[in-house]
Amino acid sequence: MRDTLLSFGHGYSARALAARLVPQGWQIYGTTRDAHKAEELAREGVTPVLWPDGDLEAAFQSATHLLISAAPEPGGDPVLARCRADIARIAPRLEWVGYLSTTGVYGDQQGGWVDEETPLTPATQRGKMRLEAEAEWRAIPGLPLHIFRLAGIYGPGRGPFEKVRDGTARRIVKPGQVFSRIHVEDIAQVLEASIRQPEPGAVYNVCDDDPAPPQDVIGYAAELLGLPPPEEVAFDAADMTPMARSFYAESKRVSNARIKTDLGVRLIYPDYRTGLRALLVAERA
Repeated sequence: MRDTLLSFGHGYSARALAARLVPQGWQIYGTTRDAHKAEELAREGVTPVLWPDGDLEAAFQSATHLLISAAPEPGGDPVLARCRADIARIAPRLEWVGYLSTTGVYGDQQGGWVDEETPLTPATQRGKMRLEAEAEWRAIPGLPLHIFRLAGIYGPGRGPFEKVRDGTARRIVKPGQVFSRIHVEDIAQVLEASIRQPEPGAVYNVCDDDPAPPQDVIGYAAELLGLPPPEEVAFDAADMTPMARSFYAESKRVSNARIKTDLGVRLIYPDYRTGLRALLVAERA
């Protein structure tokens, strides 16, 4: 039987995975709410399905793998809200299910290290909703579920260079603040490695080797561009949206040891310096 992935919320990370799987002959169904994006997905070799109004029956009939990237909503996981019965029906024949969660489920650790065994104490509403969604997916009997807790994602089209160039970037400084990050290509290779080596029930942190203060990343981007570093602004004095400010509510260093030991992953971009240099080279090419 042909390997077939049904990807709910087929966005940035899922498209990076699809770029690896399509050349290998996979059939991929990707859901989107945007008709224009559906055209883009088709050009990438993905069968687009406008969702939640589109017909997923053909995808459910042939799916061997599921990937869930759709963000949770206040009422719960949107995929399970609409498709729980269908997913429970096909669970016995699925080979792999991946749920993309967030390292936000670990809450604030005041810069300390966390791994997959760390107690889950999310501090933000987003983190709490992700934790609830993880539990919803775990509750489906017989589902070969794998949970991937992603750090801050960057990659092509999601780097800091444009803001540095146009002068809108700021180095917001909050003493002791560190974030973990991950390049989208490394997310894709982790997912592919898990698909090749399924271990139902597994949880993986997906991040690079170098948790770092956010102002250091902006400063390095400016250095690569040959521009002066953006001004430093104290966190307490910074004019920020509630969403942006919420990212600073938590500080932690995330261990990625399990993706290396269990999946044999060797990161393409083990730190933000390597990743940003590669982005700039690709952009200039």
